[in-house]
Amino acid sequence: MAATQDIPSSWAPALSPALETPEARRLGGWLSAEEAAGKRIFPPRGSRLRAFELTPLSEVRVVILGQDPYHGAGQAHGLAFSVQEGVRVPPSLVNMYKELATDCGVAAPGHGNLEHWARQGVLLLNNALTVEEGQAGSHQNRGWEAITDAAVAAVAAKAEPCVFLLWGNHARKKAMRVPGLAQSHHLVLTAPHPSPLSAHTGFFGCRHFSRANAFLEEHGRGRIEW
Repeated sequence: MAATQDIPSSWAPALSPALETPEARRLGGWLSAEEAAGKRIFPPRGSRLRAFELTPLSEVRVVILGQDPYHGAGQAHGLAFSVQEGVRVPPSLVNMYKELATDCGVAAPGHGNLEHWARQGVLLLNNALTVEEGQAGSHQNRGWEAITDAAVAAVAAKAEPCVFLLWGNHARKKAMRVPGLAQSHHLVLTAPHPSPLSAHTGFFGCRHFSRANAFLEEHGRGRIEW
């Protein structure tokens, strides 16, 4: 399909079954038709697989699941929760930075670009990898889910222990579609979403960043420099 023809080689074996389905072909055709009709789709072509490009499957240590790319102009660039430098830091990421400061003493960097996490093995994966401008959730249930579910399952199948950070019911339900993940050798941590609507109900104080690092170090996988 056109939307995923450039899937990075490290992910291709794990994702190829999902990419070769009629649903994936329909997704590619539908995205092309939406763009031909003049709709603005984010992130732009060339950035939609950025999470896979920056974080090869062999290097994944942590998985953070989001729902949609940001739907404002100039925001989404292919990594869940992340925005380009120079773009206002979104509220959920502001709260992630607050928890990180409390948990690990890491000061907010002054921008919202999380590529430095991705390059360390943090897979920042949205459920759907595209969205229409101004229309949150508009590309849910169009075919991306089978592809991103396959990515989560591929990480769960890794022999090396990884950490899954599941914030909000949507992320929890997506990860729990992987059979046996909760009883695996991986660390699965759940909390409310960092959105301002829910962060005060348990995201703040969850200490997921330090707990992830403690687990990784215990298993010889090194810490993430958040």
